Amino acid sequence: MLAAAGSSGQAWGMTNTELNLGGDLTIKRLGFGAMRLPAGTFSGPARDPESGKAVLRRAMELGVNHVDTAGFYRRDDVAANDLIRAALHPYAADLVIATKVGPIRDNRGVPSTEATPQQLRGLVRDDLRELGLDRLDLVYLRVGGMGAPGGASIGERFAALAELQREGLVRHLGVSNVDTAQLAEARAIAPVAAVQNRFHVTERNDAAVLAECERAGIAFVPFFPLGGGGNAIDEGRVEKVAARHGATVAQVALAWMLVSSPVMVAIPGTGSLDHLEENMAAARLRLTAEDLAELQG
Repeated sequence: MLAAAGSSGQAWGMTNTELNLGGDLTIKRLGFGAMRLPAGTFSGPARDPESGKAVLRRAMELGVNHVDTAGFYRRDDVAANDLIRAALHPYAADLVIATKVGPIRDNRGVPSTEATPQQLRGLVRDDLRELGLDRLDLVYLRVGGMGAPGGASIGERFAALAELQREGLVRHLGVSNVDTAQLAEARAIAPVAAVQNRFHVTERNDAAVLAECERAGIAFVPFFPLGGGGNAIDEGRVEKVAARHGATVAQVALAWMLVSSPVMVAIPGTGSLDHLEENMAAARLRLTAEDLAELQG
C-alpha cells in the first residue's frame, strides 16, 4: 500500500491528470501500452489471449482511455490489435487508440527492417482492419531500430502518413525514436501531436526533444517507461525513495514521470493483472522535494 508523502516538505503528485492531444482529444496521462500483451518479449512465448483481454478490460475499469499499440506487437497467432478489438469493441466514445507503423517483422517475428513510403499505406490499412476502425486516432512513424535516434531523413515517409491524414484515415500524426532535427523535419510537413522516444527516470538522453515538445505543446510519450530494450532503470537510485513510500520501483518511476513535465504521458505495459493494478496505483503517489532531488541524481 502506498504511504502518504513524508514530512520533508511539499509533495508533488499528478495534479493535472489529463492532456489535450492534437487540440481535440482528451487523454488521461496514465495510459496503457499493449506491447507485452501477446508476449513478454518479441521472441518470447505467446501469452494466453484470454489473459490479455482481461488486462485490457480491467485497464478500462481503472480509468484508462488511451491505449498504445502496433501491428507488429504480435507473437505467433496472438496479436495486440486483435486482443484490443476482441476485448473492447465497440469502443467507448472517449477511448483513444494510438498505433505506430514503420518496422517490418522478419521470419523470426522480430521487427528488423523499415517500411517504404508505399508500404506504410498498407500498414495503416492493416491497423484499421484489425482494430475495426474507419479512422485511427493517432499514428506514429516509428523510425530506426533500437539504437539512438537521428542520422536519417524521415521526410518522405512522414509525408506518406500525412497523405493518409488528408484522406481522412488518420486523425493525428506522431513520430517515434527521433532527434530534434527529425522532429523539425516532420513538423514542416504536417502537425505533430505526439513524440514517442526512449525516456525514464534514469535514462534522460532525449531531454532536448522533451524540451521542444514542451515549447510546442506536443505530447511526449516515452516507450519503455519502466526500462527495457537494454536500458534498465538504475534501481539503486529509486529503491530508497520507494522504501520511504511503501511503494515499488515501478510506481516511483511512473510517479516521477508524471510530475517531471506537463506534456509527459506514461504508457506502462503488462500482461499481468497484478502489475496493471500496481502501475495504475502510481497516480496516487506523492513525491516530496527530497524524493525529487534524490531521483535527479
